[in-house]
Amino acid sequence: MGPLRSVVLCGGGTGGHIYPLLAFADCLRRHDPGVRITCLGTPKGLENELIPPHGYDLRQIPAYQLPRSINLNLVRTPDRMWKAARAAGKVIDEVRADVVVGFGGYVSVPGYLAAWRRELPIVIHEVNVPPGVANRMGMKFTKNVAVGFPHQPAQAEALRDARVVGVPLRRGISGLDRTAMRNAARAHFGLRPDLPVLFVAGGSQGARSINLAVSGAAKELARNGVQVLHVIGARNEPVPVPTDLPVPYVTLPYLSEMELGYAAADLMLARGGAMTCAEVAAIGLPTIYVPYPHSNQEQKRNALPVVQAGGGLLVDDAELTPDWLERTVIPLVRDPQRLAAMSHAAAAYGRRDGDEALLRFVYEAVNR
Repeated sequence: MGPLRSVVLCGGGTGGHIYPLLAFADCLRRHDPGVRITCLGTPKGLENELIPPHGYDLRQIPAYQLPRSINLNLVRTPDRMWKAARAAGKVIDEVRADVVVGFGGYVSVPGYLAAWRRELPIVIHEVNVPPGVANRMGMKFTKNVAVGFPHQPAQAEALRDARVVGVPLRRGISGLDRTAMRNAARAHFGLRPDLPVLFVAGGSQGARSINLAVSGAAKELARNGVQVLHVIGARNEPVPVPTDLPVPYVTLPYLSEMELGYAAADLMLARGGAMTCAEVAAIGLPTIYVPYPHSNQEQKRNALPVVQAGGGLLVDDAELTPDWLERTVIPLVRDPQRLAAMSHAAAAYGRRDGDEALLRFVYEAVNR
């Protein structure tokens, strides 16, 4: 395999597209510190906050949301799309890219179009079922499609021939030894080393129901010796937590080093985003999944295979009450044998090598 000299990465809008992109960029750089890595982004996307601090070149191009129905926007889309593709093409030409690797989000489409016009290899990485609109469009231009989870090819016709590579994860997570880091992580948050910890993180989108249910159960959890580490979500209202609890209940608006939370935890309560499912399964963290209810059920589809493998529990958002949490969490988090079995099952389902497996797939595509 000859070295890659220059790689253009596309992915933006949400963390679910950007975090695997960053993990893959890190993997490229580990294998070849001299490789040129250029990321395409839009002026408004979350990529502006996440990519430059990691030391990668971010080039902004105009990107437009693809309409999901036939309307005036659809009529204007071709003109807008070619304008964006021309901007992406200028970047691709300037950096003399060998390959374009896309992770989804609207910024990916101009990158795919520009690469296709130049007959450059295109590799798509998809973590959801059904595939996102941008990646579905990209699949018209390439057969090099990789997916994060084994259930995807079975559930989506468009992904039937995709290669299962896993999800690229940051080394801080893929290399995490929870047992070795547990005491240090608990000390970091001011948690006791000798009592079980429930780690709660519902993400920034729609976690209010989780926040209210857990804070509502706070007294009963504490009375039974269960500590809580609760990431409320930067966009959410603070939750009322009783102040006179006998054991720690720690709240944070946001946690950038999720591995510290994972290491501190015996059990997690989370949504079912693809990145969350990939991370907690890879490190073997037993998790209660509460899929986001107002979507096409993709979070439920993400979480269900881990749950069926024995690595977690699934509860509908509407059924998540303080009473349900008290009845479920207290006996579970105090049962080390059951937690160990769930941890083992989750780790057997998850993968820690998604970045390396995707890199091998990209090399195959380029050398084909």
